[in-house]
Amino acid sequence: MPITVTLTEGIVPSQNQAKVVKEITDAFLVHHGLGGNKVMTPNVTAQLHLQPKHETFSAGEPIAGAWIEIKSPSFALADRAVQKNFFEDVTNIVYKYAEGKLPKKHIWTNSIHTVDGTWNMDGMAMTNEELTEAIAKG
Repeated sequence: MPITVTLTEGIVPSQNQAKVVKEITDAFLVHHGLGGNKVMTPNVTAQLHLQPKHETFSAGEPIAGAWIEIKSPSFALADRAVQKNFFEDVTNIVYKYAEGKLPKKHIWTNSIHTVDGTWNMDGMAMTNEELTEAIAKG
């Protein structure tokens, strides 16, 4: 499940950036009941992007912000309680590590569901059913 964390440069100190990624990754696993799952844990990947303020916008104007996007199969982040609790945790994680430099209203999140059968894990494109079977082994 790729997680993309995009931050305006300077809002999260460099020593805290990896902590943001780690805690968001852990929260995703925990909210799906997969904490410690040997199959899923290494397959929740992340990319951290740092952008200069003149390249991050709200309403077409430069702004300091954070954007977190999760790409997952359709069965992940499908439950409303999981959505609310996970994205609340994500917001609080970024807010905490921004150390007062970023209001919560400047932390945006979203999720994109992939087409069934296109999820690649261990070099194989898997359907939701195949992925669920693999996860159950972990």
